[in-house]
Amino acid sequence: MRSSPPRARRPKKDPTSSMSFLEHLEELRWRVIKGLIGVVAGIVGAFVLSDFFINDVILGPTRPDFLMYSFLRIDAVELSLISRKLPGQFFTYWGTLIIIGFIIGSPIFFYQIWAFIEPALGSGKKLKTILNSLFINFFFVLGVAFGYFILVPFAVQFFTQFVISDVISNEFDINEYFISVALWTLACGILFQIPVVSFFLSKIGIVTPDGMRKFRRHAIVASLFLGAFLTPPDPVSQIMVAVPVIFLYQFAIVISRYGMYLHKKSLASALGND
Repeated sequence: MRSSPPRARRPKKDPTSSMSFLEHLEELRWRVIKGLIGVVAGIVGAFVLSDFFINDVILGPTRPDFLMYSFLRIDAVELSLISRKLPGQFFTYWGTLIIIGFIIGSPIFFYQIWAFIEPALGSGKKLKTILNSLFINFFFVLGVAFGYFILVPFAVQFFTQFVISDVISNEFDINEYFISVALWTLACGILFQIPVVSFFLSKIGIVTPDGMRKFRRHAIVASLFLGAFLTPPDPVSQIMVAVPVIFLYQFAIVISRYGMYLHKKSLASALGND
């Protein structure tokens, strides 16, 4: 008997490719809800450990025994805070816990958001989604740590000692202090997403390593300006802030090569299938 030739296997169809616009919105809604559940869990954890996060972490830079002052070799400061509004401490307390809860729950949040985006980039494998979300979260947490341990001590020390007249005394509001610390740390967390953005833009062919090299000098100058703007007017502190940003951009160029490699590989695979 003649055996029939084996049938070619049909490629597995991505279930998200046949979803309607409303189905995509529903998928996004549930992903956001699941991510927010992780953030809420982080807020609960921050509430349980609120004494540590408020007194030791957030208020740490206001005390002269804060470990980073001696490590960075800058003058220690003792900052006294006041609350000018009746509900000031209440809103500051919960606002701080929400921000800390977001940082704690960010791995779950980033995973859910990336699980929604990943299929559109041609890969819906769960392992890749987990690795990519860890990649995003690693640089976010690294940036937050850089902002808290490096930028915040320099900024607090500078603004505490900056005076325009001896007849004016500095009295800092607790709400303004907490907002400033949150903005500095979260801004660094976003800034440290440069390698992540360069990788994924290179993966879809928008950014190239050669293009990033052309703007390397501009990035160095921008990093020096950023260091000068965020730190006291002395070269040591400016360099300590600028150098990590420069290395971050250089690493973004390196990681962009891998993203471009994946882009060319996907193009070759698509042309081969056609």
